Amino acid sequence: MRRVTGNDKLLTIEGLTKAYPGVLANDRVGFAVAAGEVHALLGENGAGKSTLVKMIYGLVKPDAGSMELLGAPYAPPEPRAARSAGVAMVFQHFSLFEALNVAENVALGMENPPPMRTLAARIREVSDAYGLPLDPDRTVGDLSAGERQRVEIIRCLLQDPKLLIMDEPTSVLTPQEVDILFGTLRKLSSEGTAILYISHKLEEIRGLCDHATILRGGRVVATCIPRDKTAHELAEMMVGTELKLTDRAGRQAGDVALEVVGLNLPPTSAFGPTLKNIGFSLRKGEVLGIGGVAGNGQEELLAALSGERPSTPGSVILAGEDISGFGPNRRRARGLLAAPEERLGHAAAPDMSLIDNAILTGAKRKKLTRNGFLNMRAARDFAQAIISAFDVRTPGPHVAARALSGGNLQKFVIGREVLQDPAVLVVNQPTWGVDAAAATAIRQALLDLAAKGAAVIAISQDLDELVEISDRFAALNEGRLSEPVAAASLTLEQIGLMLGGAHGMKPVEAVL
Repeated sequence: MRRVTGNDKLLTIEGLTKAYPGVLANDRVGFAVAAGEVHALLGENGAGKSTLVKMIYGLVKPDAGSMELLGAPYAPPEPRAARSAGVAMVFQHFSLFEALNVAENVALGMENPPPMRTLAARIREVSDAYGLPLDPDRTVGDLSAGERQRVEIIRCLLQDPKLLIMDEPTSVLTPQEVDILFGTLRKLSSEGTAILYISHKLEEIRGLCDHATILRGGRVVATCIPRDKTAHELAEMMVGTELKLTDRAGRQAGDVALEVVGLNLPPTSAFGPTLKNIGFSLRKGEVLGIGGVAGNGQEELLAALSGERPSTPGSVILAGEDISGFGPNRRRARGLLAAPEERLGHAAAPDMSLIDNAILTGAKRKKLTRNGFLNMRAARDFAQAIISAFDVRTPGPHVAARALSGGNLQKFVIGREVLQDPAVLVVNQPTWGVDAAAATAIRQALLDLAAKGAAVIAISQDLDELVEISDRFAALNEGRLSEPVAAASLTLEQIGLMLGGAHGMKPVEAVL
């Protein structure tokens, strides 16, 4: 990787400030990105990264400060102006129409798209040149998550960007797909394109990025060369305090808590996966990690286990009882709790207070009702207990869920379920998009819950996370689940192959 001297600055930011009611999102932020540099932007949830890149991309107008692009004043009033100036952005969440093909989706992101035949040829040419093979005629709904990300990247590359902003680009990729993406980014860098890279995966930052700017509380607190630091050191620079490692001690396997036998579930949409003959057993005190690239049945599996979608008789057995026909409330009463991937709108009601959101799932197990009436004092105490135990940064339990940062809301959602003492807890993407400190706290909470005798299923696309907390690992691919194997016996390369559908691995008995 080439070192950048800083003499060929492409983007320069000075004193950039943005305030919202009660929050100073960015406070006099300043740094520079050189041509051909891969520059990391690091920080906790709520540190100001999103607001900063939105100002660079023209989605948000700064209150103060200035920017220069290639030595000229730069203040895009909207994303279209940013794109015209040579700034492109790949967002964390895809903005694609599943019913349209690749070329049609790419055309929608262009100001003046060429004829479709010309565009299709150009997509093939650019995708081959950058090692991201893509068929412009394929329907997006039929693509894997990794292929969908290629569509977003190719759409940006067709603009011939001078600066490419990438927000959590590897969150839905297998290790093999990450290698392909990094090869593409290094090629772009060698050709002079600057890349502003946001990720919570610090080992990726160390392997890819030339420099890093670290934000805390909206301010720049440090800069460094990532490869000269350990991932742990980078995390501590982000949070400003010593970061504790997760502790797996104190767990012992018990009796079988949950059995899933021959679980089949039809898709909920034209492009959704079908669950096919899912089967596994889970013991008390055990963490079963289930990995899979987005769109391979994770949401459907959680819905089937939580009771949001009923399953055939005999397919879900909790502590010896067939609960296949039970809905979510009856399953919760029996001790099977779940936390879905989507925080706002599924796990939490955006406009309801944290107190009301605590009531939504905790009313029965925490005895928040009495004689048919809500016990608001008990509900307030429960919400406050979650806030205190899980270090949820909020003015108080009266605050609406949507007012919290993503990481703090995630801590609240996980805490709400953990503090109900479940017999079995199923979580999908437990640390999705959260910073290192919050991720460590959530993972430790899951391990502590297992140490108390609960059984935990952690569905995640973060393979390092699954290796860190799981006793056994299984891969979900196109609605099929591989046979669980001891997590300690697997390498990341083997896990990546399993995620791609190589399920012929012999199981190894896990030792707690």
